Amino acid sequence: MADPDRVLVPTFGRPREDEALTYALETFPEADVTLLAVVTPLDAPMSEGGVLERDEARADEARDCATRLLASIADPSATDRVGIETAAGRPGTVVPRYATNHDVDQVVMHGHDRTSSGLLRRVLGRGIAATVVERIDRPVTVLE
Repeated sequence: MADPDRVLVPTFGRPREDEALTYALETFPEADVTLLAVVTPLDAPMSEGGVLERDEARADEARDCATRLLASIADPSATDRVGIETAAGRPGTVVPRYATNHDVDQVVMHGHDRTSSGLLRRVLGRGIAATVVERIDRPVTVLE
């Protein structure tokens, strides 16, 4: 299988997402990378993630968070290959739709911490990464 030309790294404003971006940049050094700042609707379950602020301020905060994430990357020359996009909606729907509509070859994302209790996962619902893997027909790398 050939290396991907277009890699998508979704971000929800969670800890350790820098690991997914770093992994994508190091593993696919020739690929263009899109950092997708997902703006989660206010009525989404907590397991969907995201900052729960109002309207346009939420989109601005998501973009700012993605910009800070990109600025935290150790190799500034690698960031020339990264573009930032914003999309609103439930992450489990938005990420697969974006990947399909933009002909993404690979998705790289951070999953839930393994330290979360089973009870917490049952209360909050399924993880975003599991939902994305089920709904997409492209390779997905989930970092734990």
